[in-house]
Amino acid sequence: MSNNTVLCDKKIILGVSGSIAAYKAVEVLRLLVQAGARVHVVMSANAVKFITPLTFEALSGNPVYHEVFDSNSSSLMEHIRVIESADLLLIAPATAGIIGKMANGIADDSLSNLCVSYNGVTIVAPAMNDNMYANLAVKENIKKMKRRGVKFVDPEQGELACGSIGQGRLADPSNLLESIKKEFNSMNDFYGLRLLVTAGPTHEPLDPVRFITNPSSGKMGYALASAARDRGATVTLISGPTSIPVPEGVRFVSCRTACEMNDHVLQMFSDCDILIMCAAVGDFAPKQIKKEKIKKKGKSSLDIQLLPTEDILKNVAAKKDRQLLVGFAAESENLTQSALEKLRDKKLDFIVANDISSPGIGFQSESNQVTLINKDENTKKLPLLPKVEIAHLLLDDFIKGMPRSEES
Repeated sequence: MSNNTVLCDKKIILGVSGSIAAYKAVEVLRLLVQAGARVHVVMSANAVKFITPLTFEALSGNPVYHEVFDSNSSSLMEHIRVIESADLLLIAPATAGIIGKMANGIADDSLSNLCVSYNGVTIVAPAMNDNMYANLAVKENIKKMKRRGVKFVDPEQGELACGSIGQGRLADPSNLLESIKKEFNSMNDFYGLRLLVTAGPTHEPLDPVRFITNPSSGKMGYALASAARDRGATVTLISGPTSIPVPEGVRFVSCRTACEMNDHVLQMFSDCDILIMCAAVGDFAPKQIKKEKIKKKGKSSLDIQLLPTEDILKNVAAKKDRQLLVGFAAESENLTQSALEKLRDKKLDFIVANDISSPGIGFQSESNQVTLINKDENTKKLPLLPKVEIAHLLLDDFIKGMPRSEES
């Protein structure tokens, strides 16, 4: 789909909150309409103090929802009606107030009511004083929303309405338009592709009640499965034991040991286009599993003989046909070198390396910071971001790395 037609007939909700930058939302609306979008504007209680609803109504050709009560159609539940079949919600400008309401589920005016009701693709463009934008509470609210999959277009640096100079200016309307086009272009870029994703730890039993494992939460693998699903892929998620809810719309296969995961992957590999081995598979398992619980009584020590587990990536590499192979390397030292050795040894197309010794990005964390290395050994270090954002950035590269068919 060409960049010029990607917005044609898309239904976009433009949310305008109470900022001096509300006048820029008029230009955003004009650009969206010019690109062929059907735009419905929703204003917060304070936004109407900066610009009249009539302005947006005249440019959009649609009624503007700006009152919860006292509007002629408030009994029709406008905040529900306006979001029906909407393709995207853009909040521009977004004040600290509306960001706080969205992050915490507060619904006390027309715009916040709509935000609580809408569960589709959302892009937020903050605009506020630089000190407000740097405030820890605002930053925490933004992080919370990013973890839920909300996208942000960062404010720009420059002179602000208050006279100070800093980061807080609403992103240029043309940049917002490009962000929306990019979002629509990526929504279905995985359509028709079948992804096989592994996640979580493995449990290697010692006896009926004990096992060897690692602290992997599975969050990165689950984020990748959910992100690929959202971009149109048919996703199968093979997961070791975790406490994470199974993502909707994803085929789920549960397993416990490295041997079980190996069997599932080998069975399903021939039917996938991309294999993402994100699971933290145990490298060793006990040679013998005791049938009864091992007793402590009378023992001064316990010797356990461990044997290597199945090397799943090496096993599938021998069966590779057209598939894209992606591995993960969780390392505590020599990050890049260790990842490169794994990339070469297992003949991968990509490897994602993360330093589990760094605070805030290891196992169990909500965020991650990874280095992506492709088969040509080009490296790309991604910034510290919520895992759902890391997932989308990785998928951006994976889709570019897909083998081209002879017909294309």
